[in-house]
Amino acid sequence: MVNTQTNTDQRGNLPKVCILGIGQMGLVCAGALTNPDPQGAGDAPRGEVVMWGHDEDENGMLAQMRQSDRLPGFELPRCVRIALSDAEALAGADIIVNAVPVQFIRSAWERLREHVPGDASVISVAKGIENETLMRPTQIIADVLGDHPDAKPRAMGCMSGPAIATELAICLPATMAAASDHPGFARTIQELFSTSWLRIYTNPDLLGVELAGATKNVIAIAAGIIDGLGAGVNAKSALLARGLAEIGKLGSAMGAQTSTFFGVAGVGDLATTCFSPEGRNRSCGEALGKGAKLDQYLRDSMSVVEGVATTESVVDLARKYQVDMPITDAVYAVLFEHLDPVDAITMLMSRDLREE
Repeated sequence: MVNTQTNTDQRGNLPKVCILGIGQMGLVCAGALTNPDPQGAGDAPRGEVVMWGHDEDENGMLAQMRQSDRLPGFELPRCVRIALSDAEALAGADIIVNAVPVQFIRSAWERLREHVPGDASVISVAKGIENETLMRPTQIIADVLGDHPDAKPRAMGCMSGPAIATELAICLPATMAAASDHPGFARTIQELFSTSWLRIYTNPDLLGVELAGATKNVIAIAAGIIDGLGAGVNAKSALLARGLAEIGKLGSAMGAQTSTFFGVAGVGDLATTCFSPEGRNRSCGEALGKGAKLDQYLRDSMSVVEGVATTESVVDLARKYQVDMPITDAVYAVLFEHLDPVDAITMLMSRDLREE
């Protein structure tokens, strides 16, 4: 377990945290670690932060301007360094925060693998399921690193929950869940990221927290479709309730704790994503409901819409674990089989009557 207080005492400086990914969550994490209380209540930085991005031009612009079009209005603290090379980013890292979108995690970590310190802990803030392998973020990273079986187990965990980046960027109150299978590491994440405006709860269910974060994106696309069609709040609330039921069933079938889906990382994140105008997945669904074409929407988007690729993976997981997921199936049909959104709603409403 990484103990941030021990590192500070023994080395006389803060633990080195490398954040992989300079998108919205990467930027927000950097801000929370280096400027945890911008109102001036006295909170000291939690880590010596260096950020890594795959695009040299974007890295250079962020290093110079301290701002990014990905998160308008956010100013990156001056103490955060932008790495000029892969080796520089990871040299001496105590903790690595993965903020790389899920479908790009494998290629990013394969590129960086030779530079990853053997004793560095890993925290993932990505939400999704990898296509084909059906792995969660921490599983992908562990698979790429392939640590020697005789080596000391690497601490690995995730942080997830209702985290609209534009709100976190201005320090509006929020809660998230930290989860890990490694003894004590969820507590380490909690202590590292908790601030006066960000409350972190620990959760022992790494599978459930990662799965909840991924599957809620699919339901959020469906919620956006309802918004785009103007189907109303009644329909949207019913969708949220039934969506929670089906992702909870999948989680239970896979061995996750049912309670996780009724907590911060489950229904909390689901509600935020389905109702916030800032939610990328909901916004994508809304555009589709209004007649936009998926390919064009994704080309025009400044950010990765994780729920699109994850929908494919969740359909495969539902088939593998024999779980009926009608909302997910309907979203898949709209995204990849050109089903008209109106017909998708009709399909869901005309299913055989049954008990809830």
